[in-house]
Amino acid sequence: MAGLDDLYAQIPVQDIASKIGADEGEVNKAIRTLVPALVGGLAENVQANQIDSSDLESAVAEQGASGLLDGGVSVDQVDEKQGDQFVAKIFGGNDSGAVASALAGQGAGGGNLIKQLLPILAPIVLAYIGKQLTKGSAPAETQAAPAGGGGLGDILGSILGGAGGAGGGGNNPLGSILGSVLGGGGGGQSNPIGEILGGLLGGKK
Repeated sequence: MAGLDDLYAQIPVQDIASKIGADEGEVNKAIRTLVPALVGGLAENVQANQIDSSDLESAVAEQGASGLLDGGVSVDQVDEKQGDQFVAKIFGGNDSGAVASALAGQGAGGGNLIKQLLPILAPIVLAYIGKQLTKGSAPAETQAAPAGGGGLGDILGSILGGAGGAGGGGNNPLGSILGSVLGGGGGGQSNPIGEILGGLLGGKK
C-alpha cells in the first residue's frame, strides 16, 4: 500500500548519513520533514497545474523504471545532479540551495544538511512514486486525492492521505505541514514550513 511509512522504509538513512558525514539521528529527522515536503510539492504542482503535468509525470515514470529501488536503494546509484533538477522542477525553479535556505531552522535541520539531502532524496521519492504509478495502485475510490493530475494525482493523494488524518497531528508536525502545503492558502500562520513551500511553489499567500 502506497504511503509515507512505506516510502521512508525505502530510504537508506545510515548510508546517506555516512555518505554526507552527518549524524544519523539528524539525517533521519530531516528526512521526515523533507520527504513530505517533496511529495507535497509534487501534489501541489499537479493539483494547481502550475507546471506541465505530463513533463512531471514522465520524469516520475522514468525514475520508476530506473531500477533505483530494486533490491534496496544504493546511495551511490543516486544521480545528485539529476536530483537537483528534480528539486527545481518541483519547487518552481528554485534549486536545492534556495529550498534549503527557506527550510533551514524549520524542523528540517540546518541549511547545509538540507542542501545535501534534497538532491539525494528527490530521485528516491520520484522512483517510489513512479513504481506506484506503474503498479496502477491508486485506490478506485480515492477519497481526498488532489483534483487533476490523473493517475499521478491519485497516487500522491493516497501517499499523503495516510499522513494527514491518522495520528491527529498533535506532536506530529507532518499533518500540519501537509495541511498547509496542500491546503494552499492563507492560514499557515502556525506552520511556517507550509508558508515557505507556498512561496517556493509560486508565491501563494
